Amino acid sequence: MIFFVLLGSFAFITGVQAINSSSADVTDKIFFDVDIDGEDAGRIVIGLFGDIAPKTVKNFVTLATTGHDGNTYKGTAFHRVIKDFMIQGGDLAARDGSGSISIYGPKFDDENFKINHWKAGLISMANAGKNTNGCQFFITTTTTSWLNGRHTVFGSVIDGMDVVRKIEDLQVDSDDHPKKSVIIKESGSLPMDPITLKIDVELED
Repeated sequence: MIFFVLLGSFAFITGVQAINSSSADVTDKIFFDVDIDGEDAGRIVIGLFGDIAPKTVKNFVTLATTGHDGNTYKGTAFHRVIKDFMIQGGDLAARDGSGSISIYGPKFDDENFKINHWKAGLISMANAGKNTNGCQFFITTTTTSWLNGRHTVFGSVIDGMDVVRKIEDLQVDSDDHPKKSVIIKESGSLPMDPITLKIDVELED
């Protein structure tokens, strides 16, 4: 089963739109130290919105730190890269984009779609359809509004967007796999500061 993120050509099939803007507190900070072809590419720091998506954030934090059944994001790849769209990674089950595992089981339900994909740098869950979240995630590199109502946004890059851009700019093959290896050599948590990030929130009925 391949965990995917829909390309923009499918935008017409969703009617979800931004309704309201608000701000959300960062509850956790996670870092990824990234190597490209064995060379240090820098650090990505991600702020997570645990008040809005607590179940999704708990899964991500656990997989980035202590791990589940001995598995963490350390050593996994960004296996899919699409310029002007997103970078995808986090398959700690099969490590090729086909695997799924979570702290709740092989997969878990969509938590909510409160946050829209309104800018570059948002982190969202990759899936293989409704209620198939696991370990894979993606980071947007532009506005991707057609993903609203389909993928759960749960955080935002707060430092290291230049590293995301380095990955985005890599050459890829016909399956969108980067031709150079992109590996998370280390992952973990960082001390919290009072940080508030502006996010676009979709109101629930």
